[in-house]
Amino acid sequence: MKRNKRSLSSAAARSFAKHWQLYLVVIPPLLYFIIFKYYPMLNAVLAFKDYNVIKGIWGSPWVGMKNFKLFFDNPTFWDLIKNTIYLSGYLLLAGFPIPIALALMLNEVRSSRFKRFVQLVTFAPYFISTVVMVSIIMLFLAPRLGFVNVLMNHLGLDSINFLGVPSMFRSIYVWSDIWQTAGYSAVIYLAALAGIDPTLYEAAKVDGASRFQKIWHVDLPGILPTITIVLILNVGNIMAVGFEKVYLLQNPLNLVNSEIISTYVYSIGLLNANYSFATAVGLFNSVINLVMLVLVNSLAKRFSNNSLW
Repeated sequence: MKRNKRSLSSAAARSFAKHWQLYLVVIPPLLYFIIFKYYPMLNAVLAFKDYNVIKGIWGSPWVGMKNFKLFFDNPTFWDLIKNTIYLSGYLLLAGFPIPIALALMLNEVRSSRFKRFVQLVTFAPYFISTVVMVSIIMLFLAPRLGFVNVLMNHLGLDSINFLGVPSMFRSIYVWSDIWQTAGYSAVIYLAALAGIDPTLYEAAKVDGASRFQKIWHVDLPGILPTITIVLILNVGNIMAVGFEKVYLLQNPLNLVNSEIISTYVYSIGLLNANYSFATAVGLFNSVINLVMLVLVNSLAKRFSNNSLW
């Protein structure tokens, strides 16, 4: 046993001496994940305690499932679940196919100059910060001086307070998000399309396949593994709707449809310093995402042989 340990340690030392540059590159991101991702998981125990600032996380009294029960018994529980799932599902159904279609169309463009122009136009909005994006939305949809309402008035239509109508909140959030992220999301599919064997296109051309048939029989099967992986990751985050944009677009008029789990945690748990309750709600949200990720991954592995693990 001692000899095995010595041989392993010497092998590790030789490997480090030989590839020390690689280890130096790996160490910073490894430390980042350990310090900021894995170590904070230990503090999830706060969800099962009644947090006391003086006693700290580990010294606070244990209350078991009390915080979870408070959340489940809350009258707004099902409304929060419904709003979160509706918003995430709407974003997934509307936003997932568009980057794929954009990548397929760009792949068919023969003019490299036009292709670069379209990529620039669709890619640039991704670098707009969330605060600036929300400010643009509010300016465009302002009831009196917003561009959309001014145009509607010129057409003889009445002004609409778009952000004050609860039924319009989800569409405003989803389609503005698609406009901002579609170009960036299409990059991964363009990379997958670039990896398809050119001989497949030549064979399709010899067989007399049209452009649509090439897309259907060559492009889509070629990027199907990438599509599956991205879909699994998106479904695994279905309960993790972006907090910042939703919170900034919220107002008392649209709160009935815009209040989701993440904004509820912030407004009730953090602003009121109820950290144990906020942690319990966040942990519940994470567990649901984990269950969805494992379920969708197993289904994808069963039906398409493509999965994360």
